[in-house]
Amino acid sequence: MIVSGLHQFIFAAIPKTGTHAVRQALRAHMGPQDLEQVGLFVQRKFPIAELASIGHGHVTLQQIRPYIRPEEWDGYFKFAFVRNPFDRFVSYCAFMTRAHGEFTENPHAVMRHFLENPPRRHILFQPQHSFVTGLEGTLLTDYLGRVEQMQESYDQIASRIGIPSQQLEKVNSSSRSSYRQYYNQQLIDGVAQLYARDIELFGYEF
Repeated sequence: MIVSGLHQFIFAAIPKTGTHAVRQALRAHMGPQDLEQVGLFVQRKFPIAELASIGHGHVTLQQIRPYIRPEEWDGYFKFAFVRNPFDRFVSYCAFMTRAHGEFTENPHAVMRHFLENPPRRHILFQPQHSFVTGLEGTLLTDYLGRVEQMQESYDQIASRIGIPSQQLEKVNSSSRSSYRQYYNQQLIDGVAQLYARDIELFGYEF
């Protein structure tokens, strides 16, 4: 997450949505008083003990909200990026088994394993809506970029917060086929059930 008083924005970094490329682009425009929490490639923590103790940079908007004055909260441009849950699940499965290549060898087996044994406490596995909604389930963001239109979304964000846009670099990415090639109907149904709220809220389909 990045909180910028200089440019009046809050960027909520949802896992597995290209957040490191966006962070890298935004850092060039951060002021000395702006804050970032991140735990990969760069190590930074908020000067808030409760949030720093989380140990990673995927702070939710609901978690940061109590530490920002209401008038500032209303004035800040709050944004995040979301990704098709079916594509994101494939990315998660490949990432978690990258050390020994199980996903490459048998993607269906890996996908079934995580559907049957969901690691719900793992931050990378959690549904995307949990990072950008309040306790009542409504969106706290002013804008949601799409991984599927990453550059176009970032261009719009940059224009909104008053900084020059730039070409996003590929950071921590991997090469795979289209996510659709990894699915059968059983896996489609399983992911659709697991991430039903994300699919509904963000308007995605297989």
